[in-house]
Amino acid sequence: MKILRPTLLALACALPLCASADNLPSLGDASSSIVSPDQEYLLGRAWLGLLRRQIAQLSDPLLKDYVESSVYRLAETSQVQDRRFEFVLLDSPQLNAFAAPGGIIGINGGLFLHAHTEAEFASVMAHELAHLSQRHFARGLEAQQRLQLPMMAAMLAGVIAAAAGAGDAGIAAIASSQAAAIQAQRAYSRQNEQEADRIGLTNLARAGYDPQAMPQMFERLIRQYRHNHKPPEFLLTHPLSESRVADTRNRAEQLPRGAVDSTRYQLMRARVQLQFENTPGQSVKRFRALLEQDPEQVPARYGLALALMRGGQLDEARKELTALLSKAPDDLAYNLALVELDIAANRLEQASHRLQQLTLLYPTSYPVQQSNIDLQVKRGETGKAAKALEGLAERRSKDPDIWYQLAELRGLTGDLVGLHQARAEYFALTGDYDQAFEQLDYAKRRSSNFQTAARVDARLDQLREEKRIVEQMLR
Repeated sequence: MKILRPTLLALACALPLCASADNLPSLGDASSSIVSPDQEYLLGRAWLGLLRRQIAQLSDPLLKDYVESSVYRLAETSQVQDRRFEFVLLDSPQLNAFAAPGGIIGINGGLFLHAHTEAEFASVMAHELAHLSQRHFARGLEAQQRLQLPMMAAMLAGVIAAAAGAGDAGIAAIASSQAAAIQAQRAYSRQNEQEADRIGLTNLARAGYDPQAMPQMFERLIRQYRHNHKPPEFLLTHPLSESRVADTRNRAEQLPRGAVDSTRYQLMRARVQLQFENTPGQSVKRFRALLEQDPEQVPARYGLALALMRGGQLDEARKELTALLSKAPDDLAYNLALVELDIAANRLEQASHRLQQLTLLYPTSYPVQQSNIDLQVKRGETGKAAKALEGLAERRSKDPDIWYQLAELRGLTGDLVGLHQARAEYFALTGDYDQAFEQLDYAKRRSSNFQTAARVDARLDQLREEKRIVEQMLR
């Protein structure tokens, strides 16, 4: 699978900066006259919709919850003022992470494979948040004003084409529209990357992590890909040099040490490892080998339980999860794994009882709420599940996975108007406005009362205006 490079940001970040590394650009400065924060926000959402249409994503609620909570934790110590983040987790084992204009945070599953500790993972996220806080996209345009939004749109079309498999055609579109920008990238990328390193390191330490994790990860990546003719996407958009790593290490040594790792991160890492291995049997062998080396390695036991469960070995999986829960009875990941196992084994009362306890412990947890919905679906309580999912959709209105499932459930309950409304939201979030309009038109035709039709009309007007603004920006 080809991975979409965040070229809009990467090229803009390559251009020279006028601001001090430690100060935010003023929202009223020259960069805002070229690309305002509101335009960045809309451009980022348009870009995200196109990305979601082209590339498969990870829909694991536990993993999404971990990424979101960890990034918001880092944002608390960052200089990012607009924290209306949107997250996308790409189903790719390749190393990559990016921040796009308007608060878009993208992570490949492969980042978990390459970041060996939570501090290393956090160091990459802190670096990306620094790109956002310094508005590198807009300030890059300030430094080279010939890169106007229409040229950005031309590049965006080329990037999407390349990601969708158009190959040489997409690459040609990028090259023809952005030759000057590519030349600028070669000249100035080091400046922006070093600025993001400096700010990211400081914020990493403020968030309680060990800043040494950043140079440690950089050094390992240099060693790993030193002789690779095609380095991972992250190294193409974040070029590393020995001098940059040395500078990062020197700065890290002047900052206070903090946390290096957490069990929670390693559990998420085990989930991702399982995602990208060929078969559950292969994962079982690898996790067993790790436990033979160290029987107290908790993440390996958790990974083994998941692999056994996915391989249909439910009794063995239960044994491993019971051992984990005996030492950490309230752990969310262990309990949800046992709920999943009970649902698979048709032990629905046991799953229900455990979920009731988890709801008391974690009343606002998205993974717990999603697990409750899965149980209701298994029980055939589709109406109840649809109602619960509607509440979840209000809290996570920008999550296309939720709207997709809600459309399915509304269809099963015979709520055809609601089905088309949910489909419209899904298509809008995945950048297909025409399909969204069509679904709302179906909803209006099927609506039996004036209030529902009026709500559909109002939403249709909102989406049409959203599309108009985006298209006007990209002209």
